[in-house]
Amino acid sequence: MKKITRKKHLEMRLQNIPSHPKPKVGLEQYTTPSIIASDLIWNAFGLGDIEYKDILDLGCGTGIFAIGCALMGANSSIGVDIDEDSIDLANEVSGKLKVDNVDFIVSDICDFNEGLNVNTVFQNPPFGSQKKADKGQDLKFVKKAIELNPDVLYSFHMASTEDFLVKFYGDNGLQITHLFRYEFPIPKIYEFHNKEKQMVDVIVVRALF
Repeated sequence: MKKITRKKHLEMRLQNIPSHPKPKVGLEQYTTPSIIASDLIWNAFGLGDIEYKDILDLGCGTGIFAIGCALMGANSSIGVDIDEDSIDLANEVSGKLKVDNVDFIVSDICDFNEGLNVNTVFQNPPFGSQKKADKGQDLKFVKKAIELNPDVLYSFHMASTEDFLVKFYGDNGLQITHLFRYEFPIPKIYEFHNKEKQMVDVIVVRALF
């Protein structure tokens, strides 16, 4: 597999990864756009968190971070998601892109095997923004990452929760080194959506363990 040497080329490859085939509202499945995924992966690569590393993508959807990291020279890359339809598509796409150092597993992240040696975790979890009862879903992912004990975590969150997150990460022994800021597009894919597209401010926390 030819190594990618420019961020634009990475973005072009990631554009081949489709959205969730049957988005389920209960899972808040919003696909990370290739322009955001490529920027974050490129930055992570520059910080030494991808090449020759073992990568885990929690709640991977159709696999954009798992595949992107594999394209950037990861030693191994594993994507985990509870949605079998998305995992099937991720396997299909990785085959078409001839990415051979990536694997996908159907599992609730809470039940996922913690016996892996992982260097870097990526996660774009549900934000719990639709129903009050679902708030804090992103923190479940952070807690799971803590159990897995990688070297570094990249985690998406609503920008409006930044102050709370800084305290939460600190209270759990994680050192935040970077905050990446993006405008995340939410397309009209569910019945309750009123707009064709809504832009949401998100942050990605890079934290060391």
